[in-house]
Amino acid sequence: MTENKTINNLEQSKSDFHKLSIQISLNGLSFCVLDTVDNHILASENVVFEREVNPLELLKKVKEIFDKYKVAKAAFSEVIAIHKNQLFSLVPKALFDEGELANYLKFNAKMLTNDIIVYDELEGNDLMNVYVPFMNVNNYIYELFGEFEFKHSSTVMVESLLNTPNPGNDAVCYVHVGDKQLDITVVSNKKLQLHNSFDYNTKEDFIYYLLFTIEQLKLDPNTVKLKLFGAIDEDDEIYGIAYDYIKNISIFIPSNIDHITGNDKDDAIDFTVLKTL
Repeated sequence: MTENKTINNLEQSKSDFHKLSIQISLNGLSFCVLDTVDNHILASENVVFEREVNPLELLKKVKEIFDKYKVAKAAFSEVIAIHKNQLFSLVPKALFDEGELANYLKFNAKMLTNDIIVYDELEGNDLMNVYVPFMNVNNYIYELFGEFEFKHSSTVMVESLLNTPNPGNDAVCYVHVGDKQLDITVVSNKKLQLHNSFDYNTKEDFIYYLLFTIEQLKLDPNTVKLKLFGAIDEDDEIYGIAYDYIKNISIFIPSNIDHITGNDKDDAIDFTVLKTL
C-alpha cells in the first residue's frame, strides 16, 4: 500500500467549519479536509492499494485508513464522498427515465442482482449520470458523520472540464491519467462529445484506447488538442508515446481554488477531491 502524504492535522478538526472530501475506488482512497474559515488544506492523504480489492475488502481498507489518520474520530460540517468505478453511464436528460436505471447500465457494466443504482444530475449540461456506488462504504460514512453528499467521479470530472475555459470551438481531448486507469473526456464547442474510462497496464494499452477514441469520434490526430493531467509529466513514457501520434499535446494544469498552504502543491491531491471542496 503506497501513501502520499501532504498534511495531516485532523486532531484539530472541528465540525463548525471543516469540510471532508473523500474519493473511494477499488484501487485506493484519497481524502482532503478544507478549513473553510482560513481557506486552506488541513489534511490530505492519497493511498494506493497494492492490488485491486473487492467491495468487502474496500470497506475494511476504508476503516483502517480512517482509523490511522483519525478521520473516524473527527467532526465535519460537510462531507462529500466520490465513487470512482466504471459502473456508470451518461444519459441525455431528455431520454432519462428513472424507472429504467438498470437498463442504462446492463450493456456496458457487470451488474449484480443486489446492486443499488443511483444517479447524479450534471448541472447545466442536460445530462444524467447513472451509476452503482459502493453502498457498504456509504453506510459506514453515514454511521460516522450522519447525512452527507455523494457523487460519481465522472460527474465531478465532466462538470469541471465543461466549465474549463477553452478559446474557439475546436475539439479538446482531456485525458486524466491514473495508476491503472485513464479517463477520456472530449469537449467541443462547450458540449460533451464523449466521456469514458479504461483500465490499462502498459503504455501500448494507453495509446490504443486513446487512438481508438479519436478514431471513433472522427477526429484528426494531427490537429486535435490533447491535454493530459493527473499522474503524468513530460518525462513519462506515456507522454512520449502519445506525442509520437499526436503532436498538439500538452500537460493540462486545472485551475483550482487557491487554498494550498506552505510548500504543498495541489497536484498532489486528486482532481475530483479538489474540485468538490
